[in-house]
Amino acid sequence: MKLLTPGPVTTRPEVKAAMTQDIAPWDNEFRPIYQAVRDRLLRIAGGTPETHVALALQGCGHFAMEAAIRTFVPVGRKILIPLVGSYADRMAHLAKDAGRIPVPLPVDQERPVSPAAIAQALAEDQSIGHVGLVYSETGSGVVHDPAAIGAAVRAAGRRLLVDAVSAFGALPLNVASQPELDAVMFTSNKCLEAMPGLGFTVARISSLQAAAGNAGSWSFDFADIYQHTLRPDSGGSFRFTPPAQVLSAVHTALDLFDAEGGQPARLARYRQNADVLYEGMRALGLDPCLARDVQGPIIVNIAAPDDPAWDLQRFVDLLKQSGWLISNFYNTAQPSFRVGCIGAITPDDMRGFLKAVASVLTTMGIRNRRACRAVA
Repeated sequence: MKLLTPGPVTTRPEVKAAMTQDIAPWDNEFRPIYQAVRDRLLRIAGGTPETHVALALQGCGHFAMEAAIRTFVPVGRKILIPLVGSYADRMAHLAKDAGRIPVPLPVDQERPVSPAAIAQALAEDQSIGHVGLVYSETGSGVVHDPAAIGAAVRAAGRRLLVDAVSAFGALPLNVASQPELDAVMFTSNKCLEAMPGLGFTVARISSLQAAAGNAGSWSFDFADIYQHTLRPDSGGSFRFTPPAQVLSAVHTALDLFDAEGGQPARLARYRQNADVLYEGMRALGLDPCLARDVQGPIIVNIAAPDDPAWDLQRFVDLLKQSGWLISNFYNTAQPSFRVGCIGAITPDDMRGFLKAVASVLTTMGIRNRRACRAVA
């Protein structure tokens, strides 16, 4: 079975094998592995040990995002969130529940966020202290520009948090070039092509030091996690029991990441996957939800056919019988099915998937493959 979801993703056999050993996370032989993973993630993010640190948190991407909001945004303070899709909506939910004040900014969800819109919103409300941006919105497939948005945030004298959960490892990032960036959050099971179970942040050390006591949570506090790494008795260990086998898999996945050629090579492969998928779907008479010039390389959403025989779950089930698994729910305003282009997947895999889609559509009796609303 090959996963074409935006995470968890299809993984290499070596990554799976790394999960098969019993590991004691407090063992002295394990601690260097954790440190090595942190060092490698810091390098991928473009940070230096003098200014930035990579930290891990048990759990999913939402855990890392909640920890970041609690850590860097003080209670009762505002965070501007461009509503680029479902994951931005979730960020606003996390902020509200944490006692912070999300300031939603409606935007065109089928285009990248305009830095001018961010600048205007910040100028109109001087009490906004942070901006929260989703780098790659897997609800839509649109990739936004943290560097351009960051420049607007920096010019306004504010701070930035970036949700890079489905971006890190593939899309370019250089935390050292963005002094306004407090932290970027991501997970083990997306473009790093490892297993789910760990969230990460690469954060500015000065921001972590200034954030001590903000979180109001012991579990979701990156400042406390950072302080724990400085304790002479911690030995570089986690504060609480981690998914040690997952970290071992991340370590192996990073070996494969380096062998492939790092971020540029991974992005190139994902772009090829997305290109084959996008054009192949069009050749099948289906409508991608996004215009070609804004289609990102992480996820491609395809509009549900306007045909009475269309049934998403049956479509998913039939594809699964052919060895392919995609998401079985809608998360766009216009009903669509989404296909991930990330993981240990190649363009040839995508061509095989397209053949399966063609067969399944025929089996379902789908005659009208066009969307209710044509793509502009």
